[in-house]
Amino acid sequence: MDKVLFGDNQFFGVNHMSEEKARAQSMRFRDTQAMIEVLDMAYEAGIRTFMCTTHDRISEVCDYFRKHADSYPGFKFYPGMPYAHKYANAVTDHGIAGTIKRFLPDDGLFDAVVRGGSAVAKKEIDGIATLLIDAEMKMFAGLSTPVIFLQNVVTDFLLGLGMKDAFRIFADHIKTKYNAEPGFFSMNMPRLLDVLEEVGVENPIVCTNINKIGFRMSGGIDLYQETLAHRQFRPIAMSVLASGAIPPREAIEYVCKLPKLQSIVFGASGRGNIRQTKALIDEFMAARQE
Repeated sequence: MDKVLFGDNQFFGVNHMSEEKARAQSMRFRDTQAMIEVLDMAYEAGIRTFMCTTHDRISEVCDYFRKHADSYPGFKFYPGMPYAHKYANAVTDHGIAGTIKRFLPDDGLFDAVVRGGSAVAKKEIDGIATLLIDAEMKMFAGLSTPVIFLQNVVTDFLLGLGMKDAFRIFADHIKTKYNAEPGFFSMNMPRLLDVLEEVGVENPIVCTNINKIGFRMSGGIDLYQETLAHRQFRPIAMSVLASGAIPPREAIEYVCKLPKLQSIVFGASGRGNIRQTKALIDEFMAARQE
């Protein structure tokens, strides 16, 4: 994995500290071209991996990168699914069964319906889960997606319900159908690692909040530090700035000193912030290797 990953929260008005800033970002990025311009800034700064949700508008971004693939050698997507609001809105409008039908893949539709129907009848989750994964991945057809993530809203929901086999189903399907590695977002990294180990997902990729003040780190900063020191997994740090509560240099220096850290994902919407953050990660990542 690359050391520096570029996230998409800024494109969809996600800001955990300021609703006003979130609204302003949402307005700015109503036009997909505005998103492309920021991704161009990231690419110019040397970032080659875009970690994104499966928001409907990401499909327009994918269309652009398919069309202009020659201009972006080495560019990769790390999809994170599902985009929860999309499904919540669909369930409200169409009900659970209607939502499943709405998001079935077009290709092999008959087989998909049969497989999904059987799954519903048996109250099994694997058939539906793999169908929805395929539906979410359709927008990334023809693009490089070496790691595919399960979003924390689902990961932590499954953890809470004790539906451990779902993680095995997700991991197996990502490996066999997409020849990719499964990744997991979570706000409860220590608990997730226990379950992944129990179901046989070895050396997992986990993207989780890691920052100096314990912002949105379930279980507390001490447990996270202990886990990083002693568990076998590949952590990706997000929210390292704690939504702006920690100065960038201080935040990134702290995270880069932690053991096992593989990558840092961040989002930004200005050329200066992108370059500054990329440079700081490069500086402190290089220092840990000396």
